[in-house]
Amino acid sequence: MRARTALATIAGGALLAVGGAQATSGSGTASCVVPQGAEHVRITPSQFTTRIDNPWWPMRPGSRWTYRETDPEGPTLRGVVTVTSNTKRVADGVATRVVRDVARQGRTPVEVTNDYYAQDRCGNIWYFGEATTEYRNGKPHSTEGSFEAGVDGAEPGVILPARPRAGLGYRQEYYAGHAEDRGQVFSLGEQVETPYGHFGRGRVLMTRDLNPLEPDNLEYKFYVRGVGQVLAVAVSGGSDREELVGYQRGS
Repeated sequence: MRARTALATIAGGALLAVGGAQATSGSGTASCVVPQGAEHVRITPSQFTTRIDNPWWPMRPGSRWTYRETDPEGPTLRGVVTVTSNTKRVADGVATRVVRDVARQGRTPVEVTNDYYAQDRCGNIWYFGEATTEYRNGKPHSTEGSFEAGVDGAEPGVILPARPRAGLGYRQEYYAGHAEDRGQVFSLGEQVETPYGHFGRGRVLMTRDLNPLEPDNLEYKFYVRGVGQVLAVAVSGGSDREELVGYQRGS
């Protein structure tokens, strides 16, 4: 998961069940709590699956999203996110789905990332880490940002909750000093338009994405039921825009 687009690369409560994990948190319902902050979650691998069918971001193998990434201060990039047929068992013991995210300027790679996702029994989509490589002049330059849940104190987080409601906050990832993204459901009643199409009210979920490591950054993301993310807009700490231009559903 790119906490920011590749354009940015260029320019305490009771112990509750978390649908396959346990965490110290007071958010959500007792059966589907999502993690917060730096709290430790105790994972039960058998309660997770690589079959991800959360309606806000269904990840069928073969599904592919193509994005146009623009910024007044940088070049236009093309991002392609593909759900692979590959799985990876992370250090926490969970079998995860590998999703490949490639950003290019023309034919030249800028950033290539393998993200690791799994869904718990409640329908929350969890994020268990990433292997990312940034490129400079078409050659690998840095793997900064890579992490894996269960290694060196890194913790998994939730990318999309099973039961989103306005105001619900959650940790997306936690690797102290490296990856600390957080999200919050802003609204379920928005509408949005991208080159791929217009989506009316009732189909659009809007979130606010924050990063305590870069407190000036704020990004809004829009998810469409049955499709996934269609738009991401930086409104503070940057001016980049990532919009869906093509979508192919996997089988």
